This record gives sequence, structure tokens and C-alpha cells, in this order.
Amino acid sequence: MRTSQIVPLVVATALFMENTDSTVIATALPAIAQSLNEDPIALKLALTAYLVSLAIFIPISGWMADRFGARTVFRVALGVFMAGSLACAASNSLAGFVAARFFQGLGGAMMVPVGRLVILRSVPKSEIVSALAYLTIPALIGPIFGPPLGGFITTYFDWRWIFFINIPIGIAGIVLSTLYFENIRESERPPLDVLGFLLSGLGLATLMLGLASTGRPLLPEGVSWGCLAAGAILLGLYFRHSRGLANPVIRLDLLRYPTFRAAVTGGSLFRIGTGAIPFLLPLMLQIGFGLDPLRSGLITFAAAAGALLIKLVGPRILRAYGFRRVMLVNALVASAFLAVNGLFTAETPHAIIICVLLIGGCVRSLQFTCVNAIAYAELETREMSAATSLASVAQQLSLSLGVSFGALALEGAAAFHGRTEIVAQDFAPAFLAVALISVMSFFSFRRLNSEAGAEVSGHRLVAAAPRNAMP
Repeated sequence: MRTSQIVPLVVATALFMENTDSTVIATALPAIAQSLNEDPIALKLALTAYLVSLAIFIPISGWMADRFGARTVFRVALGVFMAGSLACAASNSLAGFVAARFFQGLGGAMMVPVGRLVILRSVPKSEIVSALAYLTIPALIGPIFGPPLGGFITTYFDWRWIFFINIPIGIAGIVLSTLYFENIRESERPPLDVLGFLLSGLGLATLMLGLASTGRPLLPEGVSWGCLAAGAILLGLYFRHSRGLANPVIRLDLLRYPTFRAAVTGGSLFRIGTGAIPFLLPLMLQIGFGLDPLRSGLITFAAAAGALLIKLVGPRILRAYGFRRVMLVNALVASAFLAVNGLFTAETPHAIIICVLLIGGCVRSLQFTCVNAIAYAELETREMSAATSLASVAQQLSLSLGVSFGALALEGAAAFHGRTEIVAQDFAPAFLAVALISVMSFFSFRRLNSEAGAEVSGHRLVAAAPRNAMP
């Protein structure tokens, strides 16, 4: 096998572990809440705690890889992630569970971005789309098996056992990276922007904590608003601080590239909408429709199955139609399928729900492939590390916002009808709200040139072939 095939498959072990972990937790969310004597909505803190940790530490993942070597950082990150998994299994309170998820995020912050950086530095630009497809196919197997497996363990055993799934996968990732990774690092490395790291990390953390604690009084209202204000102030100070530096911890100047800017802004809006699905869908099936975790998992896995199917033909679609056209159509179609989730009822045949989730998973996955690939179409090799960190921060921040906005819309729908308990009817406006955010990505992708990313997608070569064949 070529390097463009082996390296993505090794990195996929990390994505497999991370994606399996997130899907089994989402499926087990109501059971975990019951075990910890908490409201299921309060468990959004456990989901966002992981993303808060990512937001803090992802910006220095590129510097860590350049300083200590990508292989070294990747292996240590896998070990930290496994330790966090064991801590989650041992938790007996919401605070302990949230803290364990935060620690787990420290490993995830270094694990996935550094792995993606290894791919970008090892694979030629012309093979990036195919390499990302090799990367995501094994990684998508986790979300396929995760919901049924997590549902089975939660239904017939104990939710704590779901975290032990990560241990053999993490060990395999450490062994494979030792065998096949080069310890890639930059010989000329700028100094770490410590002040920028503190400002950006604390700013993102407090901002997302404030958003996650809005709605039901998980924290005192004054604390929530204080976190939002502090986060905004700290991020404003970081923007001012970064303008005078040659090598800030988050290089916002990379947004000058049209393709990278569209991937970050449009991709973030799209992910805010779709990021709410893993939170809202299991709650709707279990709390709203009364299904047990196993039956819920046997339905929600369909979205991941659809995502896997489209990866097999995604590069061909991009070569035929180009990034811009595919991303514009997908933004509308995927958002429509997101809104349709809110139309399900307890009487809706499960076969119909599975079909809708399957098709929705296909279009969302194709959009993610487009966003991930076009982001690096215009960047130089020396800019890959900083770009990977910024793109990853934007991705995790948008997913966290998706969970927070989805929960807030769900609570708002219940409050509008004078209820304190969530019922099935509250999910329709919640899905509609996040779908409206997702569809706004259309306007970001619309600004792209029709030939944007042609070198990566191969669309220009396909379009030129008939002309070149003419006498």
C-alpha cells in the first residue's frame, strides 16, 4: 500500500476511537443521567466539556507536534484519551463525569489534529481527497457500530462498560503509529505564544461554558452571563494581541485564502446545525418515544451508515461537479433532512426513520468531505500546522454550539408551552431551529469561485478533457 493509504488508516484508529466514544455516550445519555440522578438536559455539560477541552488545547497541537514530533505527541495523546475513558467509567457524579470528559478532551485535542497534520505533510495535494476518504471510512465504522453496541451494553449491562471499548482501540493505535509514522517535526519552529494561548483558551472555554449553562439553571444565572462576558472580552483581547505577532497561537490571517475562509465560516455554520443531532436524536427516541437504548441505537446508526456509503463515491462526485456546486446543493438538501427529523412521531414506522437518517447521513458526509478537503487547497506546506489548528478549533467550537443551541431550543419549546419536562412535541421546533442555522452556510459557499479547489477535486482536469480531445 502507498503512503497515502497507510497513514490515513493509522490515523483512523484515533478517529474510530473518538467517534465510537461520542456515539455510545449519546446513546447512553438518558441512562447516565438516571444513574447520576440528573436531568438528561444537564448532561449537555458532559458533551460540551469535552469540546471545551478541545478548544483550549487544539491551538497548541501543531506547536507540540513541531516541538516533540508528530508520532510522539500522537502516541501520548492516545494514552491520555484512554486514561480519561477509565475516569469516565469510574465517575459517580455529574461533576466527576464532566471533569473526566474534560481530561479525555486533552487527549483528543492532540490526537486527531496531529494525525491529520501527518496526513497533510505526507500526502501530495493531488491525493488529499482520496487520502481523506481512506481516513474517514474506518473512522465512520465506529459511529455505525457505536449506537447499537452502546445501546446493547446500556440496556443489558451497565453504561460504565461502554468506556472500556476505547482501551484495545487505543493500544492498536499506539502500536500502528510506532510502526508506520515518521516523527515529523519542523526544524525551524517559532516560539509558543503563551499569552495568546491563555487568552484564546480561557476565552473559548468560558464562552462555551456560559452558552452550555444557559437555559435551565445548571449554574447561577449571574455566573452564566459572567462567563459569556468574560469569554467575549478575552477573545477580543486575543484578537488585538494576535494582530501584532508574526506567529500567534491561532493564525487568523489564514482566513485571507478564499477557500480556507469558506471552509471555516461555512463549515462552522453547517456543523452548528448538524452538531445538535447526536444530542437531540437519542433524547427524542428514548425520552420522547419511549424506546430503550438498544432500539434507539439500532435506529440512529443509519446516519453513520449513510455517511460511510457516500465516501465510496464522494471523490467521483467532486471530480464531476466541483466543490462549489456540490457544497451549495448539499447545504440546502442536508439542512432540509435535518428539519425533517422533527416531523417524526412515536407512530412513524422505524423503516421510514432509518431511510431518512440514511439519506441525511449521505449528504452531510459529502459536505464534510468537501469542507475538509477544500480548506487546504490554497495553503503552503509551512502553513498546514497553523491551518489545521484553526480549522479544528472552529470545528469543535461549532459542534459545541450545536449541542448548546439544540438544548436551548428544546428547553425553549417546553417553556413556551408551560412545561418543565421535555415531551416529544418539543423536538420539532428544536430541529427546525438548528436546521435554519445550518442552511446559512449556503451563503458562505456561494462566494467561492466556480473553479475553487479544482487542483484538489480534479474537476478542472475532467472539464478540460473533452476540449483536449478535439482535433
